[in-house]
Amino acid sequence: MNNVKVNFSIKDLENLSGIKAHTIRIWEKRYNLLSPNRTDTNIRYYSLKSLQKLLNITLLYNNGYKISKIAEIPEENLPIIVREIVSENSIKNKAINAFKLAMINFDQTLFLNTYNSLLGDRSFREIFHEVFLPLLNELGLLWQTETISPAHEHFVTALIKQKILLNIEKLQMSEPTKTDRTFVLFLPDNEIHEIGLLYLNYEIVLRGYRAIYLGQTIPLESLTDIQRYYDNLTYLSYFTVAPPAEEIEKYISSYHKLVNKDQNSELWILGQQVKESFSDPKHGVQSFQSIEEVIDAL
Repeated sequence: MNNVKVNFSIKDLENLSGIKAHTIRIWEKRYNLLSPNRTDTNIRYYSLKSLQKLLNITLLYNNGYKISKIAEIPEENLPIIVREIVSENSIKNKAINAFKLAMINFDQTLFLNTYNSLLGDRSFREIFHEVFLPLLNELGLLWQTETISPAHEHFVTALIKQKILLNIEKLQMSEPTKTDRTFVLFLPDNEIHEIGLLYLNYEIVLRGYRAIYLGQTIPLESLTDIQRYYDNLTYLSYFTVAPPAEEIEKYISSYHKLVNKDQNSELWILGQQVKESFSDPKHGVQSFQSIEEVIDAL
């Protein structure tokens, strides 16, 4: 079982807030904004409450509040002022910080208020590209450095998935208008990272194509069932951690053997494993370096 992280180093605080460790120490000393604890060996560390307070301070600071004025605000009033700012004026960097704060606090209301405020002058597509993608990229780094726990990551990604699914459902009320190809979206065995693929499902349906979304950890053998119902199939898959880089060539050979025997379908692939290791696409297989490249190809 994964435990939620409750103690943070000053480097963790820097990673999450974007405020340099040197500046955090100055704020501590000059304004008494944070009170770190110390280990038996005199190494400072910070509680979850301190992190939450710093993220609130950072959001106010990025909204033009002087640090000397922030220091005068009673600590219990900081979250109230933050919520007011988020509901009135969220732009890209402020929104990302608010989403991180919502993640750390497991605060669904703050997430939804931030998202809804962005919808005031942005489309869902703009929010995804301008805010969610940078946020997800940052979360990956925070997770790798153990600044956040899997519980934090799963909480915020589940809410993002919820928004993608909501917008897909709106589009699915209309019948597909393009019939030259049908997309089948799936993740390979042992692959569960589906936000990128889920968003591409939205873009495909938006353009009028039929999309059959199969989701996580699908064996290649299962793809053949769809061939009984549709022609001109384009399979689309996202390789984040699976298959391993050294097994991609073998995976593609299996695709041709099991799925593309008649050479009448295509396979589009993207993801971190593809980006790092795959440079020699075979007939009927096309690799992409980013979500944007796939969208341009639609």
